[in-house]
Amino acid sequence: MSRRTALLIAGGAVAMPFAGVATAAPAVALVYVREVGCPYCREWDARIGPVYGKTPEARRAPIREIEKRDVPTSSLKLTRPIRYTPTFVLTIGDAEIGRIEGYPGEEFFWARLDKLLELLPAE
Repeated sequence: MSRRTALLIAGGAVAMPFAGVATAAPAVALVYVREVGCPYCREWDARIGPVYGKTPEARRAPIREIEKRDVPTSSLKLTRPIRYTPTFVLTIGDAEIGRIEGYPGEEFFWARLDKLLELLPAE
């Protein structure tokens, strides 16, 4: 467990489900492309999913889930096809500006996300 996750849990973070709520895509989003049966998606869901919404990163790039099979019919404008799950695509107005492919652990995810968020225009 990363220090960030431990602090959020210790601080009383409550798990918030992502699926099942249809909302308009925000101007900036972190699109979480997942696939049923993906063990790395399950790992992300267990370790990061419950705390992501409570982080400064989530305020900057709210999460938006999409199933891999639904990507072709989505409004996403990708720079290349999604090949692996999970893939996290940082978007502005549904246009990809960067991505994280895979999930080998918490530290990797947070470090890569911090680098990805540097691509966003200043607030």
